[in-house]
Amino acid sequence: MLDLNKNLIGIYEKALPSHYTWEEKLSAAKKAGYDYVEMSIDESDERLYRLDWSVHERKEVVDAIRKTGIRIPTMCLSGHRRYPLGSEDDRIRQRALDIMRKAIILASDLGIRVIQLAGYDVYYDKSNDHTIERFEHGLEQSIQWASQANVMLAMEVMDYEFMGSVEKIMHYVRKFQSPYFQIYPDLGNISAWGNTLSTDLASGQGHIVAIHAKDTMPGEFRRVDFGTGCVDFIEGFRQLNQMTYKGPILIEMWNDDKEDFMAIITNARKWIMDKMQQAGMTV
Repeated sequence: MLDLNKNLIGIYEKALPSHYTWEEKLSAAKKAGYDYVEMSIDESDERLYRLDWSVHERKEVVDAIRKTGIRIPTMCLSGHRRYPLGSEDDRIRQRALDIMRKAIILASDLGIRVIQLAGYDVYYDKSNDHTIERFEHGLEQSIQWASQANVMLAMEVMDYEFMGSVEKIMHYVRKFQSPYFQIYPDLGNISAWGNTLSTDLASGQGHIVAIHAKDTMPGEFRRVDFGTGCVDFIEGFRQLNQMTYKGPILIEMWNDDKEDFMAIITNARKWIMDKMQQAGMTV
């Protein structure tokens, strides 16, 4: 049963074996003590295919959620790295819009409440005023679709300078003024850019709907073991506590199908919970 007296702690799908069924993934997360799993829709053909799942394939996921009691309330939609909304190639940009529309429909079908967006105007091409303009128009259309489906979009603080801080995302929150467009900060990415964690989080007061927790180093945004990087988790969690943030905390990890993944994700949860407790948060 859902515990409403604490910040829920989730685990990223890529921390779990890729060959597992959804029931096996959710069961493993439950065994490790997690409250939920975040689904990944990345730029690979395998995961983009999920956007075209049949009714039967969607039902299999919903049945796994009901059977295990572990929800999938958030989706990490990073497929726009390959197909960005700001692309100057009309075919790529149309594919980006198709991905967004289908992701919103999939989220609605599976009970996913928040889609985390990747803030790339372009990624593999060079950014310019035109790509930013096209990105903004695409984002505006995406927010309209999300509002019609009653699904929230939340921009992640990225490993890409264009959206490299909460304050930069707030520009678009103020621009679009929609309850269906909010912020999904990544404590690691904020820190890797050299931003002051507490100050940057405070700039998003009232608009933060979920948190990614991972460790990083300056210029190194992935696969940094907890406790070996530059992120001051106690500072970040203390600031969130002062802001009375009660939303979910997602542990973002890539375990690459390691055999000891259960020990890794179990220890990561305990490590993060200790930092949260030191910061005064309820766990």
